[in-house]
Amino acid sequence: MAETGNPTGAPESAPAQAGARSADEVALELTKFIAVTTGYGKGSQSSAGFSGKAVTRSAEEQAEALLDLFARCRRAVKQEG
Repeated sequence: MAETGNPTGAPESAPAQAGARSADEVALELTKFIAVTTGYGKGSQSSAGFSGKAVTRSAEEQAEALLDLFARCRRAVKQEG
């Protein structure tokens, strides 16, 4: 019998496809894209066309906003899959 490198004799799982990415990886990429292009979660934001009062956030509030965004992206990716 040929040696498989699996000492338990249990069937080995098929290797993951080279280009396959988990839902969390896709959600993280989506989060990064949104955060970078919109300035989401930044301490003070100014948007083109809007001259409203600047929003000032603490580091904790910025982190919380980004975590909330990641959770929303994660839900969106899982709904699509």
